Amino acid sequence: MQNLEARIDTGFRIVENVIPHDECEGIIERLANLENKHTRAGARHLMSIPLISQLANDERLLAIACQELGTKVFPFRATLFAKSGKANWLVVWHQDTALPLRFRHCETGWTSWSKKENVWYAHAPAWALSRVVALRLHLDASTKENGSLRVVPSSHTLGLLEDEEIKPLVNARGFVECHLGKGGVLAMRPLLIHASSKAQTDAPRRVLHIEYVDSLQLVPNIELAVV
Repeated sequence: MQNLEARIDTGFRIVENVIPHDECEGIIERLANLENKHTRAGARHLMSIPLISQLANDERLLAIACQELGTKVFPFRATLFAKSGKANWLVVWHQDTALPLRFRHCETGWTSWSKKENVWYAHAPAWALSRVVALRLHLDASTKENGSLRVVPSSHTLGLLEDEEIKPLVNARGFVECHLGKGGVLAMRPLLIHASSKAQTDAPRRVLHIEYVDSLQLVPNIELAVV
């Protein structure tokens, strides 16, 4: 196992000191005052909240996402992960393959349809996921003790994987622990194999996970929902 800053071609990149500490504290305070949008462990579908929408469209974050995708980008999904000693969980090795969609369609390659909070979701084909990048804004420092993200470098180039294929790849390739300071951003591709352990401390690890795409309309019949 290594602990290092990744190059762009590995499917993830660490950018430190994107958002100042005092600004992170202001975001945390405002998120804590939201009602009916979050639980102890976090919240999803946050793009309708002006604070989150404004942050997702902040030039500092847009510049990172644009660099990753090489073109203009649009934020479409925001999720808060709030891990601590009181809200603690293990995330097994996986890829992020589900996308929110405005309408259900019949195009091939989209599977496991479901509805979450009245939004259609489906597991997307690799061509659609290749047009997405996620930025994980760390509102707290991410350390070895509080369940930092672990990633398998360059695994996003392997395409969609079956569950039983993932663990052997982790064992063969090894992984990197992504430690970031408060206000740092981790950019990552959806197909990058990743996981996280349980926190070993009561100190919180709050992360805003914001996803960007090169166009909300992927093809004429398929359009992402903004959630």
